[in-house]
Amino acid sequence: MQPRNMSMSGVVDLAAVKAAQEAKAKAEQTRAEAARQGGTGAVAPADLVIDVDEAGFERDVLQRSAEVPVVIDFWAEWCQPCKQLSPVLERLAVEYDGRILLAKIDVDANQMLMQQFGVQGIPAVFAVVAGQALPLFQGAAGEQQIRQTLDQLVQVAEQRFGITGLTVDADAQPGGAAVQEYAGPYDAALNAAADALDAGDLAGAVRAYQNVLADDPGHPEAKLGLAQAELLQRVQGFDPQKVRQEAAENPKDAAAQIAAADLDLVGGHVEDAFGRLIETVQRTVGDDRDTVRRRLLELFEVVGPEDPRVVGARRALARALF
Repeated sequence: MQPRNMSMSGVVDLAAVKAAQEAKAKAEQTRAEAARQGGTGAVAPADLVIDVDEAGFERDVLQRSAEVPVVIDFWAEWCQPCKQLSPVLERLAVEYDGRILLAKIDVDANQMLMQQFGVQGIPAVFAVVAGQALPLFQGAAGEQQIRQTLDQLVQVAEQRFGITGLTVDADAQPGGAAVQEYAGPYDAALNAAADALDAGDLAGAVRAYQNVLADDPGHPEAKLGLAQAELLQRVQGFDPQKVRQEAAENPKDAAAQIAAADLDLVGGHVEDAFGRLIETVQRTVGDDRDTVRRRLLELFEVVGPEDPRVVGARRALARALF
């Protein structure tokens, strides 16, 4: 199972920008608020199988994936193999007792989601864990193969992300699996920042995120949002051809390599951006080297500290420095 980050924000297509971090932060906020109000957080068995559409995807899949692996069943009414597979998945979702959540997506009514996942045919089964999409299998599958796949999914979720699933209570009222929206103290400012990004007002987005961080310096969503907005602001006036030419002609020029790395990341070339700056760290000394190092750390914030590409690049940076 190879993960790829999912984001439905539509702000900018960076290959690994903050989807998992946002999902985790929002889920933790929901759990904390539920606990504060005396809730148990338990769900009914009927809540382990849900229908999902495009409007509710971020809430029901991305946010929920921070607390339980969400298995997605892409199906259609006319699909005969789907009618054989879906009942098996629904039964196993209940049997797994909260270790997975099954989200059913009708492809006829949700073409955008089908395209987002790159579904070529149905039935197709994916999972989302901590905001990251994992292709599971396509076409009909036997129950033993499905169980083996789900066992592997649960293991990955627990060992890599620390996600252990939902608490199931047979006496709980149905409806408990729906993610409740609680208004946090910074929701208005974060929404303003997102609106500014959508409108292309990068300076306004930067100010909104900075306002949140002035009050809560460790706020994860604001830190990631600010890093993203500042990156977009830096490249706004770039001539890409000129920037890349200067970087190619001046491999030891810190400023030229930093500008090219920013373009790499905005274009979704995460490994290229990291590799370029690590090589520049090896080629430079003194203040130039420190400037490159600091920019690389900023780009780590854009991608997210838990991304495996960031983890690998941090190790490579340490080797380059020492």
